[in-house]
Formats: sequence, structure tokens, C-alpha cells
Amino acid sequence: MQREIIFTEDAPQAIGTYSQAVKIGKTIYLSGQIPLIPKTMELIEGDMKKQITRVFMNLAAVAKASGGTLSDISKLNIYLTNLSDFPLVNEVMAEYFSEPYPARAVVGVSNLPKGAMIEMDAIMTI
Repeated sequence: MQREIIFTEDAPQAIGTYSQAVKIGKTIYLSGQIPLIPKTMELIEGDMKKQITRVFMNLAAVAKASGGTLSDISKLNIYLTNLSDFPLVNEVMAEYFSEPYPARAVVGVSNLPKGAMIEMDAIMTI
């Protein structure tokens, strides 16, 4: 199958050797997003709710560029530097998703790129 590289200026540019997303057939693999503001590439600092919201906005932009929406996500991976933020993730996620929810994993990590407190990646099917 042919691979299609997805790019949008509405999400942060890659900060390493990866693409924002890769589409193979009807499956799209969305790379990890941290709470970077796309136009400035600056990290939203401090308020965790704002960081979580920014990450969902970034994922939504890549999903849209891929021809889908967040509701097309079948698997969501969330990485947190502080697992006590888990309830807040659930609260904000409920603003972006409705049932049936995607499969999901939440993993505690020691640190993330650029000092972010959260990162998410996803698999989407359209």
C-alpha cells in the first residue's frame, strides 16, 4: 500500500525526524502532539487544562488534514509526567469525544520533549 504523508500548518511542525501523520489505506497514524502553539512553536506553560486542550486542538488539526475528525480515532495514547492529572485529562477529553470512546492508554513518564507535561498520539481510521 502507498504511504501518504500528512502535513498542516494548523498543527505544530515536527520538531524531529518524523511526519505529523502517515496515512496507509484508511488508517492514519498521528504522531505525538505536545502543547505547542502552531504559529509560534512555543509551549503553553503552567495551566494543565490549557495544555491538555492545546494537545487535543493539535490532534484535531492533524485529523482534519487527514480527512477525518477526532471521532475517527480508534486508539489514543496519552503520556503524563504527573499521573495525578488523570482526572483532568478525562474531564477535558469529554469535551472532545463522545461515546463510543476510542481505546486508550495513559502512561506516566518522567519527562517529555520541551518540558511538556502531556503528549498524545493516535491511530485513526476513516
